[in-house]
Amino acid sequence: MTSEPALRVIMRRLREIMSEPGDGQARLDKIVKQIAGVMVAEVCSIYLKRQDGSLELFATEGLKISAVHNTRMNRGEGLVGRSAELNITINEPEASSHPAFSYRPETGEDIYHSLLAVPVQRSGQVLGVLVVQNRTPKEYSDEDVEVLQATAMVVAEHIVSGAVAGAGTAIELSKSMSSVIDGEAISDGIALGHVVLHEPRIVVERLMAEDTDEDMERLGTAIAALRTHLDEMFDHEHLSAAGEHHDVLEAYRMFAHDKGWERRLRESVNGGLTAEAAVERVQNSTRARMLRQNDAYWRERQRDLDDLSDRLLRILAGRITSADEPSSLPSDAILVARTMGPAELLDYDRKRLRGLVVEDGSAQSHVAIVAKALGIAAVGQARGVVERVSAGDAAIVDAITGEVHLRPSSDVISAYSDKVRFLARRQRQYRALRDVPALTTDGERVSLHINAGLLVDMPHLKQSGADGVGLYRTELLFMLSNTLPKLERQVESYRAVVARADGKPVIFRTLDIGGDKILHYLRQPAEENPAMGWRAVRMGLDRPALLRTQIRALLRAAAGAELRVMIPMVSEAVEMDAVRALVDKERGILLAKGYESPKRVQLGAMIEVPGLLFELDALMKRSDFVSVGSNDLMQFLFAADRTNARVGSRYDPLSPAPLRALKALVKAAKKHNVPLTLCGEMAGRPIEALALIGLGFRSLSMSPASIGPVKTMILSTHAGRVSAHLETLLRKSAPNIRESLNNFAKSESIEV
Repeated sequence: MTSEPALRVIMRRLREIMSEPGDGQARLDKIVKQIAGVMVAEVCSIYLKRQDGSLELFATEGLKISAVHNTRMNRGEGLVGRSAELNITINEPEASSHPAFSYRPETGEDIYHSLLAVPVQRSGQVLGVLVVQNRTPKEYSDEDVEVLQATAMVVAEHIVSGAVAGAGTAIELSKSMSSVIDGEAISDGIALGHVVLHEPRIVVERLMAEDTDEDMERLGTAIAALRTHLDEMFDHEHLSAAGEHHDVLEAYRMFAHDKGWERRLRESVNGGLTAEAAVERVQNSTRARMLRQNDAYWRERQRDLDDLSDRLLRILAGRITSADEPSSLPSDAILVARTMGPAELLDYDRKRLRGLVVEDGSAQSHVAIVAKALGIAAVGQARGVVERVSAGDAAIVDAITGEVHLRPSSDVISAYSDKVRFLARRQRQYRALRDVPALTTDGERVSLHINAGLLVDMPHLKQSGADGVGLYRTELLFMLSNTLPKLERQVESYRAVVARADGKPVIFRTLDIGGDKILHYLRQPAEENPAMGWRAVRMGLDRPALLRTQIRALLRAAAGAELRVMIPMVSEAVEMDAVRALVDKERGILLAKGYESPKRVQLGAMIEVPGLLFELDALMKRSDFVSVGSNDLMQFLFAADRTNARVGSRYDPLSPAPLRALKALVKAAKKHNVPLTLCGEMAGRPIEALALIGLGFRSLSMSPASIGPVKTMILSTHAGRVSAHLETLLRKSAPNIRESLNNFAKSESIEV
């Protein structure tokens, strides 16, 4: 078939499709079917660009239908991503052999060899990619390319018309209007300034090496420069002190010195690739392996590796950093990025950097940890922000509410200027309350504790004026280690925590792994629902050697002092008998070997499983103290995954059912005279802490930053009146308890 007839045939059929009734998706499905038929292709697919820059499979003829809307390619990933990123046509007889090829098993494309990809674009803006594939290895003809390019123009018009729901980049959004993007606060603070776009990625254009020896030398020089640069980061004035950020950067530096990574890079260059293509190939293959690990640990490792690879590409391209001239930054820079690794943030002049906005990233991400250490207000999960800003735009980062204001009006700027001044005054007030007891106006004492997980968290105990550590997460030591921590290392770590507490109580929670906390060196079975699977004490009782080693280390670390140990994810009261027997046995072994024992050992249960609410009497008799893990308890009560945005926001802990459950806990604890505390997000939010005080809680554990706001609330609260008001609301099953409590707080002049 010649090009003219082919073009005429496909254009006529596309016009017919456009004139037919139906939604945009139905038209796309018909388009790919028609193209495949006319071009005698076994596969035709349309990928469209989303607001975050990724590409999503929107329609296909030939690939698995289940992959539609489920297959996404990161920006620049694979041959399809390369076509979109470089705005070029890619014609590959053997696509799977190309170093940039990204295999997606869910599509079933492994049986196809040849690939032709053309950008779908309008007015120079790439909207997506149109792809055809065949089983037979072949280079597509100029006529085939011309037909597909012409078809892509029609597809572009279809997208621009707004007919395709979910195609987020069809029309360039106006960059002159004020707008607000909702994200997630990942490092507290408020910043006003002007946008600086961070575009770290280098697109590799030359793939095959002309001189392998030369490229091998270039690679070696670049790796050496990378390692030197990372070593220098540890001298950064804001990061030289110990802290979680230091552990993050140390792990990042270990990646750069990994011999296996360097070996794979050199093998790729020996295979005939340029140094740049070798970096990209190793990055793609490693990313594919890591993405098969569905847990937070490997997602962060993947981000670190991507950051490291991009940094190495910039060195090879002669662009050591994205901010080689710090003075070129405005004095009030708001850095905006699609994604960012922890080391990239350090490329920018801290004195000029006010805020950070990224399209991905969570409060636990490595870039968030470094942003906190630097004191930079940061918002993550700001979807589509890069597409909606231009360099130099005015912006406000509200890392308290998670909002990003783009091109704000003068009124908004004025309001936020006042808010910044107010927050500065409020922080001074909190510091002044550090040594003031948390007493309600009617004399009720409330103990405020901090949650911690690393030795570097312990200075917050004194800085916040907290009464102790209500939750020390021992699993973080295990998660930051490359191998299972030995007994002596655990003893040393726990002993240092006890010493830093300076006599204040510390509750050590035993190893809580499983669910979203995976140890990469510990073999665990794949589970459909890991949050309710083999985790925490369930694993500890099934693998007693793991739990016994930790108990032994805790007993030795607390020699001569009081030891408080909390057991997570208790499902039945009788599990406490098994744990207590194990603790007593280890204590006996310790004494028999001549070690000094703790003067007292208290064993507590963490209430996270709703089933325990129906055997509280049995549990209280077996526990020296109990603590409510509100995060897990609430998600299990509502059967709603708190990490799933679609359902996690559907429930409110300040509603009758969970409040009645918590009230029953208070009643049971009082009956058996067992100390009760609550640790979780509820405790750290003033309005929810107010409700807890009304229920009868007199001990709360929270993040160190929440101590000041919660203590301020307590000092202005009459516990008796709050309790009476909440009792009335629960008796009436009030539909909006949160709103009622806010109104009550306003009428009582309670600072929430």
